[in-house]
Amino acid sequence: MQVFEQFRTVISDDIDHLNHVNNIRYLEWIQALARAHWTSLTTKQQRQENVWVVLRHEIDYKASAFLGDQLHLKTYVTECEGVISVRVVEIYNAKTEKLLVKSKTKWCMTDPKTQRPKRISEAIQTIFDE
Repeated sequence: MQVFEQFRTVISDDIDHLNHVNNIRYLEWIQALARAHWTSLTTKQQRQENVWVVLRHEIDYKASAFLGDQLHLKTYVTECEGVISVRVVEIYNAKTEKLLVKSKTKWCMTDPKTQRPKRISEAIQTIFDE
């Protein structure tokens, strides 16, 4: 299983009325991390011929992050079969290594021309295992 990682610092725009990271911001980071991972593994042609759409997000909020916190984001694909892929994202406090958020997202591969589900090719499946 290939793990893709990024780091980020919590800025004031990430903070909600309770003075911690807004739940919507976590969702944005989850989607952005998935996109960055996909882009890092694929060619321009593969991205033009294959488009992922979200079917379901499950997000467990375990602890809060605050202004100035350094975060360590990790993502990996746990399942890839038929038209469905399941991706996990974990967000940690980089200093304490405490898990803050864990998500599981079910993605569907689609054909960008027809916008219909499309079987995930073996070539795409194998890039997540390298």
